[in-house]
Amino acid sequence: MVKRLIQKGYIGLVIVFLYAPILVLMVLSFNGSKYRSKWGGFTFKWYRELLENEKILNALWTTLLLALFSALLATVLGTLAAVAMNRMKKLPKAIMMSITNIPILNSEIVIGISMMLLYFAISFSLGFTSVLLALTAAHMPYVILNVLPKLRQTSRSTYEAALDLGASPISAFFKIVLPDIFPGVLSGFMLAFTLALDDFVITHFTKDAKVSTLSTVIYSETRRGIEPEIYALSTIMFTVVLVLLIVMNRMKASAAKKLAEQQK
Repeated sequence: MVKRLIQKGYIGLVIVFLYAPILVLMVLSFNGSKYRSKWGGFTFKWYRELLENEKILNALWTTLLLALFSALLATVLGTLAAVAMNRMKKLPKAIMMSITNIPILNSEIVIGISMMLLYFAISFSLGFTSVLLALTAAHMPYVILNVLPKLRQTSRSTYEAALDLGASPISAFFKIVLPDIFPGVLSGFMLAFTLALDDFVITHFTKDAKVSTLSTVIYSETRRGIEPEIYALSTIMFTVVLVLLIVMNRMKASAAKKLAEQQK
């Protein structure tokens, strides 16, 4: 009984430390005062001003485009790389897995500086494209590590049977292999999108002055004080992510329930 209470108390403390700052941020987004230490009454003022703040909205739009396009590129390239690695022999596969793990274990500042130096070495101008390529390269390993386990669970005999029946390799991949590994592909895409959405270090070193993302805008504002509109935007983003997680979990639970009923 005491052990169970200690375990629940520990989990409760972890949850408090994780979500207390987010709760404070959400409360501040409804604070009528611009100062964090003073409560100025409940208001939606900062949400209205957020819609009129072109600087933050442009940064949000750029951030979403970079996150979406880099996640799509990373998902496509990472899935193809995972399929190729799955067909390799033991030694080459082990070498490729070690190479894949390097960007994950490396600090982001190392990746950001190395990408910047590479662009300078090949005279590639910094801008939207340079950030997009850097984010794609940095987050592609996460897609590979999400897709590989699903590929190991698939049966190669089904794919070969489709080829024997006259299907082309591309057609067999899209109709046989991809549906089986799609949960891993989707997880890799969501992870790459989330990591790119709040990336600062890599973006900071690979962009020029014309490209502004949410992370770089917030960093530049810390010197003179963060605008309350950022609190409102962060609250909206947290709410949207929370709703998406709930919907996805419900969909997964529903799919698992239907599969269990079919197997009966």
